[in-house]
Amino acid sequence: MISITSSDNILIPSTKKIAHQWGFIYSSSPTSPFFLQLTPQGLQLVQTTNLQNTNSLPSPIRIDFSSGSVAHRRIFGGGKGQTIAKAVGLNKLPIPIILDATAGMGKDAFIFASLGAKVILMERSPIVAALLNDALNRGLKNEEIAPIIQRMQLLHDDARYMNDTTFSNIRPDIIYLDPMFPHKKKSALVKKEMLAFQQIIGSDSDSDQLLNICQQIAHKRVVVKRPIKAPFLDNTTPSFSMKMKKHRFDIYISNNNKPA
Repeated sequence: MISITSSDNILIPSTKKIAHQWGFIYSSSPTSPFFLQLTPQGLQLVQTTNLQNTNSLPSPIRIDFSSGSVAHRRIFGGGKGQTIAKAVGLNKLPIPIILDATAGMGKDAFIFASLGAKVILMERSPIVAALLNDALNRGLKNEEIAPIIQRMQLLHDDARYMNDTTFSNIRPDIIYLDPMFPHKKKSALVKKEMLAFQQIIGSDSDSDQLLNICQQIAHKRVVVKRPIKAPFLDNTTPSFSMKMKKHRFDIYISNNNKPA
């Protein structure tokens, strides 16, 4: 189990509260290759070893919906005209309920919410879920993005075990999947978040199990994000695909819904 520490003594009570909530081990001086740290700026994942053979350690990983690439996508991404929005059907449904069943850093989920959808972020890793929860709580305090964050709900659970009773009366219209895909050793350097998560969480080698489950639950469609040359999830041909330069969206229309 991962350790958690604080950058300042005044944050120790809050750090211990997070440790209790998520099942982490509080330590005043962790020595493991990865540990969580609560700072005045938020919760972050600190890496003490180098996975990319560069001369410096990567900066800590902290989820922030108010700045960086997420903010840029929100402002300049292209709205409902962008491919990911069309893939999930945001140009057809006024206020859909989208379940991001492999939430990860929550970037795509935030884009869905920024375009008006109600989004459930499901994340099975307590480490990633804690980072997401911290980011959502900080986002609620930011006047600019608070209305978007209010449309986002975090669910710490494993999508492999969900069924019709998981969501009761809020059955999702669309289920979105973006499972981690193993990277070849000779490929270009991948994002530090992906490398770190593969080290401490593992790759989503069981993601093939998700498709059939999601098809039974999604009211309208299941959308799977894949690298452009990756095989179909569970070797199941989609209803259709939408391609971009480096990845594609495989769309599986629900048996309970006819294409619009």
